[in-house]
Amino acid sequence: MTRSVIDPITRIEGHLRVEMEVENGVVADAWVSGGCFRGMELVVQNRTPEDAAQIVERICGVCPVSHAHASSIAGDKAYGITISNNARIVRNLLEGAQFLHSHILWLYNLAALDYVNPLNALQANVDDAYAVALENGLALHSDLNQLYEKLAAFADNGQLSIFSGNWFDAEDGTGYKLPAELDLILTAHYLEALKMQAKASEIAALLGGKMPHIMTIVPGGTAFVPTAEKLDDLKGLVDEVYQWVADTMIPDTLAIAKFYPEATTFGKGIGRYAAWGVFESPFDEGTSYADRMRNRYLPAGVLDENFNISDPDESKITEYVGHSWYEGDADLPPFEQDTKPAFTEYDVNDRYTWDKCPLYDGKSLETGSFARVLVAYKRGVPFVKQHVDEMLVALGAQAGDLSVLQNTLGRTAARQVETLYIATLMKEWVNELCEAIKSGDSEYFRAPEKSDGEGTAFWEAPRGALYHSEKVKGGKITDYQIIIPSTWNLSPHDPKGNYGPLEQALIGVPVADVEKPINALRTVHSFDPCTACAVHVTERGTGKHFETVTSPWG
Repeated sequence: MTRSVIDPITRIEGHLRVEMEVENGVVADAWVSGGCFRGMELVVQNRTPEDAAQIVERICGVCPVSHAHASSIAGDKAYGITISNNARIVRNLLEGAQFLHSHILWLYNLAALDYVNPLNALQANVDDAYAVALENGLALHSDLNQLYEKLAAFADNGQLSIFSGNWFDAEDGTGYKLPAELDLILTAHYLEALKMQAKASEIAALLGGKMPHIMTIVPGGTAFVPTAEKLDDLKGLVDEVYQWVADTMIPDTLAIAKFYPEATTFGKGIGRYAAWGVFESPFDEGTSYADRMRNRYLPAGVLDENFNISDPDESKITEYVGHSWYEGDADLPPFEQDTKPAFTEYDVNDRYTWDKCPLYDGKSLETGSFARVLVAYKRGVPFVKQHVDEMLVALGAQAGDLSVLQNTLGRTAARQVETLYIATLMKEWVNELCEAIKSGDSEYFRAPEKSDGEGTAFWEAPRGALYHSEKVKGGKITDYQIIIPSTWNLSPHDPKGNYGPLEQALIGVPVADVEKPINALRTVHSFDPCTACAVHVTERGTGKHFETVTSPWG
């Protein structure tokens, strides 16, 4: 057997190492190591829930809204508050803007470079590129002649940065495969995506005061109160982003898929999925939280290996630390953990990551956009069912055969269905907010009804299932817990030696050259890892060892 290591993984958020054992040209064993240590839960001790909503979003600059939102939901519950309808709409719009930013960024500026070669676009015939776009139904928002000239000048400059020194010039058939004309079109979309993700963040800044780290989602509702001018700006931005997403993302993904059919043969993962649900639908004062989760626009659910769906059960969640750099080998519910950092050494036979291993009913779960789409499909969300079935048919499969998507390419493609769905919902929510204002509804915030309580938020960030839970006494937090999406996906081996979701997805991935494990990288990117979010501790003391913790890799 031969070892193949990707360290660091680039085009992700945070610090990640993947080590693989390759035998007979495929990955036979894998270890995923998160190299970033953090202790955010400690910072909110003895703070108010209002403070916590602002503090915990500093966990990440890519998905701050989700953390502020989840923390505020936990605060709502601890305070005994049911938010107003206007607050629900504004929160959805803020969350949707962040999701659109993250999804556009991920597809074009992070993952797409595994498949698209901008420098090869210089071999294109521009007239032929226009013909390719028409033939494949691809959007043309840019002047391809002008882009070609810019690319030529860029190449002549010689400072190629991320477009040079990569692995994608492999001669074994695993490297870049797109014709030059398609590379030119998709490079245009890469550059357009930089502008569109900025537009999505502009929506979040309009509603949140700034972005990242918005200021208006708070326990009790929202501090944002719309004016006619802001609503005009909001509608214009939402319409612009929607149109680009609708024109571009699914057609681009299907165009790429034609040239990488092998990416449907590896990267399945563990085959179990979880979504806690995101984007609140209208609810009444007496609606239970379980019903709210089930009825969200992207609903909650847990899927087993046969796609059987059940409601999430908080009592089934534990966290195992036996292969992580913490004291002991406990496998306990989050609030029972007494997690203390204890870095020893990087040893794949013992402890090799700062990530814990969250388990649900004793098993790992994959979370993320793919999980949300599968759960929404099984819950019968009409938009998702229609567009997933259309994608399956376009990929040459039968409508309803979700197993076809259980691979690196399927995980990558399904996310575009969610992106289009969210962009569509954003237009609906803008109209809904306008109608509420016309009716005279001006309620956006409700004050706390009590100062003692507990609250748990099951929510979603762009990368998957997000859990925030707090205990409050006298208006101050006495304990706080967070389980981040990438903690699920990047988890190490469980107590029985079973792989975490990404580790399992890497098993069986073909590696023709251990120095250039391109397909492994594509599989990692299909999960969109965020190790900056994933690594946290829940020690209730002073954190005396934090400043002396070192990197596992020197």
